Amino acid sequence: MTSPQTTESTDVLLIGGGIMSATLGVFLKELEPEWDITLLERLDQVGAESSNVWNNAGTGHSALCELNYAPQAADGSVDPAKALSINEQFQVSRQFWATLVSEGKLQDPRTFLNPVPHMSLVFGDDHAEYLRRRHEAFKPHKLFERMEFTEDRERIAEWAPLTMHGRGAGRVAASWSPEGTDVDFGELTRQQVAHLVSRGGQVRYGQQVVDLDRQGDGTWVARVRNRLNKEDDRLVRARFVFVGAGGGALPLLQKSGIPEVRGFGGFPVSGLWLRNTDEAVASQHNAKVYGQASVGAPPMSVPHLDTRFEHGRRALLFGPYGGFKPNFLKQGSFLDLPRSVKAHNLYPMTRAGLANLDLVKYLLSELAKSKNERVEALQQFYPTADGSQWELVEAGQRVQVMKRDPKKGGVLQFGTELITAADGSIAGLLGASPGASTAVPIMLNLLAKAFPARMPGWETRLKELVPSYGVKLDENPQLADEVTGHTARVLGIG
Repeated sequence: MTSPQTTESTDVLLIGGGIMSATLGVFLKELEPEWDITLLERLDQVGAESSNVWNNAGTGHSALCELNYAPQAADGSVDPAKALSINEQFQVSRQFWATLVSEGKLQDPRTFLNPVPHMSLVFGDDHAEYLRRRHEAFKPHKLFERMEFTEDRERIAEWAPLTMHGRGAGRVAASWSPEGTDVDFGELTRQQVAHLVSRGGQVRYGQQVVDLDRQGDGTWVARVRNRLNKEDDRLVRARFVFVGAGGGALPLLQKSGIPEVRGFGGFPVSGLWLRNTDEAVASQHNAKVYGQASVGAPPMSVPHLDTRFEHGRRALLFGPYGGFKPNFLKQGSFLDLPRSVKAHNLYPMTRAGLANLDLVKYLLSELAKSKNERVEALQQFYPTADGSQWELVEAGQRVQVMKRDPKKGGVLQFGTELITAADGSIAGLLGASPGASTAVPIMLNLLAKAFPARMPGWETRLKELVPSYGVKLDENPQLADEVTGHTARVLGIG
């Protein structure tokens, strides 16, 4: 037990200033206005790691264009179930943002969200047939009813001119969804944190939590190091702790000692983008165009040519090109991976690693590519691209979940994992995709796990914040029309 030298106390301690902590902080302030909420960020601003505008694709992940959410089975069929689930989750996020906008708690939505159609673009007979089957499987569902499919080159050129100009012979197919969006999650994070501060929340920068210690009374004490002025460590006592530190979450959850994190490990994946900020070029493309992943590539490495917005300026992004670095954060340490290996996760990590040697080989080969080789990949989507107009920029670090598996010993999981202590006093989020886009439903899930006794009393406000709370829109067409129509009007994406 820690000696009584705590310098401050708070009801809720949020570790990490990304979209997850910002979303949870706003939720809790709306539900319990009198609670003291403290957010600690190790950098000098929030939204600067994975939530930063250039550290992610900014795709409002609604499974409209991401083919990996609906793979083709051996018999040729396509199951839309996972894609539907992800779309439902993104609708929840959009509703939450729309409510905050309508209540004046977020700024003009165009500062963080812009309408950008979502497309899938594939080449060759096999991929074209798959995309046709995917469209047939998706089309009967309410949330995908506006999706179009075509193999007509002129129609594809209308949707995304740069993808067809100068393209040679060969079968090409595309699907197009007009309701797609581009999201600046860094700006959205900053605005939510600003609202949290306006309601009395405390935000401290340059504060790195280096240890977590459970107390006899059920509270937690965080040891905090000031990275800006190197003062002595401080202690912060909290009734509830959320570890929303991106790749830094796993080491802190391990230090907490909660049994729920035993057996979990992390596999870091880095990435690079090609970026074009020439507005004369960017103005010719208004879509997020996703293709098929290369054999052995992780889901987050699916190639895509994206329209991006930052502070109103349009740019183009292509990639990502996978890579490997052992640090868990972009501004982390090369010792992050080896330090995360413990006796309880060594076997699952080893088994998962052995089962994914092709992935490691793929990432290393990606890292070794020259710029010319990367431009060649770009030209598969944009045949007349001029490589001299594109710069190479580093994407954010992703730490994929490695966990125990009763049959395989350990598996690598491409998704998110919410870790919550049995008493609900501490929780943390591991993993990446679809990540930021589903921050709102993930935090609703966290609230239910950490505060089950309070959920009935919170339900009225939760339904105000998320009108479809507890209901699947795809199964309620009339409600879907009402909710999505209202949300689109408020967010300016109708």
